[in-house]
Amino acid sequence: MSKHKAKVVNIKGVTFNGLTESNHWVPMDGPKQFGGSDAAIRPKELLLLSLAGCTGSDVASIMTKMREPFTRLEVHVDAEMTETHPKVYSSIHLTFKVWGDGIKEANLQKAMQLSSEVYCGVTAMLKDSVKITDSYEINPAE
Repeated sequence: MSKHKAKVVNIKGVTFNGLTESNHWVPMDGPKQFGGSDAAIRPKELLLLSLAGCTGSDVASIMTKMREPFTRLEVHVDAEMTETHPKVYSSIHLTFKVWGDGIKEANLQKAMQLSSEVYCGVTAMLKDSVKITDSYEINPAE
């Protein structure tokens, strides 16, 4: 098992900068009413981007290996959050939007399934605590 480290550094109030082993800083902040500067992404929003980025990377890689002629790929996230504390995501829906001519629907479905069930570590970490669903749209090349 490999070990990894990360840290967050408090800037002021609830404003933090995060640093991981890839040596890239990520600012995080909260709204002014909670002591933030409202100047950066919220930590829970970053979780949604992590999920979309992880599974999107998988699908792009798998589709490329399948020689699917996509010209653009987007992963849109719709999430529902509980109203009471701790406020957590109760459901997350991912919509894979793919552009390209001649894309085989079955291959896109297979790429999404492989990401969800085998490759995406973020999905694996979240799936037992939040309902994650997905859908897709295939659009002509732009």
